[in-house]
Amino acid sequence: MGFHDLVRTEQSLLARCGTAYFTERLGALTDAELGEPTLLQGWTRRHLVAHVSYNAVALGNLLDWAATGNETPMYTSPEQRGRDIEEGATMSPAALRNLFDHTVARLDEKWRNLPDAAWDAKVFTVHGRSVPAVETLWMRSREVWIHTVDLANGGRFDVFPDVIAQSLLDDVVGIWRKRDVGTGLAFRIDDRPPVAVQPESPTGTTITGSLAAVTRWATGRGAIGITTTGPAVAVPSWL
Repeated sequence: MGFHDLVRTEQSLLARCGTAYFTERLGALTDAELGEPTLLQGWTRRHLVAHVSYNAVALGNLLDWAATGNETPMYTSPEQRGRDIEEGATMSPAALRNLFDHTVARLDEKWRNLPDAAWDAKVFTVHGRSVPAVETLWMRSREVWIHTVDLANGGRFDVFPDVIAQSLLDDVVGIWRKRDVGTGLAFRIDDRPPVAVQPESPTGTTITGSLAAVTRWATGRGAIGITTTGPAVAVPSWL
């Protein structure tokens, strides 16, 4: 079962649990540690907190669009999105933490107040994909669960709910298939049958491990707890 097979209340709970996990790890950082690197090249924790905060604002824009019918894109432009993150990274620690708390609360409020009929309203993601507003629950879940690990202060894939880890892996594989990358690559999770990224191509390399370990590798967060059978391969990008 994947995230999209769940009822909306269960999806909402997973999004909120992911936010709580990010909040916990953020709270464990001192102000000085906010300036240290993350797992994302070129970004400090300041950048990452600003990014996660402004992502909440962007998803709130989609909920406004769904509620009113007035087109409200996630971001005015890619350039503005980048500037917001860079400027957010220069905030004082107190202001940055307040930005995170405020944007999280505002997004949660918009979810709670969205009329039932609006959850099916079509909106467009930053990549131009048409989705129902309910998709914002998965978009936010993916964001907060993965970026908790990216904070690099103890966040772990093996504490993710299985449905989150499996849905992340499904997302990655789905994107690779659309881009026609990952040919010859297969995943074997514990004792399950292997899953080929490109099913019509022969398998050359198999990545084996727990669901958490395979998802960590596939999302580009490190080869921990996996076994590689066949030639070593680079992890294709997915976002």
